Amino acid sequence: MLKLEVFDPPMCCPTGVCGSEVDPKLARFAGDLEWLKRSQVEVTRYNLAQQPKAFIDSPIVRLELTERGNACLPLILANGRILASGFYPGRPEFRSALASYGIEFEAAENEEECCNSDEECCDGEDCCESDDEDCCDDESKPGCCG
Repeated sequence: MLKLEVFDPPMCCPTGVCGSEVDPKLARFAGDLEWLKRSQVEVTRYNLAQQPKAFIDSPIVRLELTERGNACLPLILANGRILASGFYPGRPEFRSALASYGIEFEAAENEEECCNSDEECCDGEDCCESDDEDCCDDESKPGCCG
């Protein structure tokens, strides 16, 4: 099984999806991590503000922080190797990067058109809007539901 570790910058809560103004990138990323878990990827997430020891205990993370400071965060490791640094990848990036580990994902219809790494949502009839809870519960309809 693939092990994915996410080392987040300091945030007020474990996912950063809290407070009155949620960053849509963090909401989308939280949804993408759930998607990965459903695809049999083991996901562990660490927040620098709440779990600093995890950052110190990982030689790769410690080296990146020493060399680049917090600019390297978020830092995403796949089986101990850097998958992404300094940004939250989207599903297309995950799909491409994880293919090298023998993991393939089926794209939902219109997913590539609706959600991309720029966190843009489409307004088409096959896509979800972030405030459309019924649509967001339907896994066959991609969108930025998070």
